[in-house]
Amino acid sequence: MPSVLDWTDDDFSMCFGVNHLGHFLLTNLLLPRLKESSPSRVINLTCSSYKYQKLDFQDLNYNLFPFFTYCRSKLANIYFTQELAHMMEGKGVTAYAVHPGYVQSNWTCHFSVLFRILVQVTVVYCAVSDEVLPHNGGYFADCQPAHLRAFARDSGVAKKLWEA
Repeated sequence: MPSVLDWTDDDFSMCFGVNHLGHFLLTNLLLPRLKESSPSRVINLTCSSYKYQKLDFQDLNYNLFPFFTYCRSKLANIYFTQELAHMMEGKGVTAYAVHPGYVQSNWTCHFSVLFRILVQVTVVYCAVSDEVLPHNGGYFADCQPAHLRAFARDSGVAKKLWEA
């Protein structure tokens, strides 16, 4: 999570650019290969902090408070995952939004390394387990489908974000 407000060379909030627009661009660039190589999976990293903000389509580039910008970028990844899953239905590509857990860099070195390995288990689980297949477009935490707040399940908002 950023502690400073910064901007990309293209005048996007650095946080929104790195946390959402980068995922969106890379995935779209890889889509032809993902379809060619099906079955394929896209794993988007998000965070449970999505629930503290909603998107404002009048200002998607919101960058006033670093924590709010971070929350919005992670909510955008959830919507992106849902719309991608919808668009790829029947094309051999599935998508999952994953909250990998909390990693704090100020812990002791040995514990931090172990903790980082443990929290990545959900990412690997969603990448390889057939148990996730019925949850295409879903949100996962602790190796299981997790509940999203109602506003984060709005397919209309997901489609509108994709178009924006």
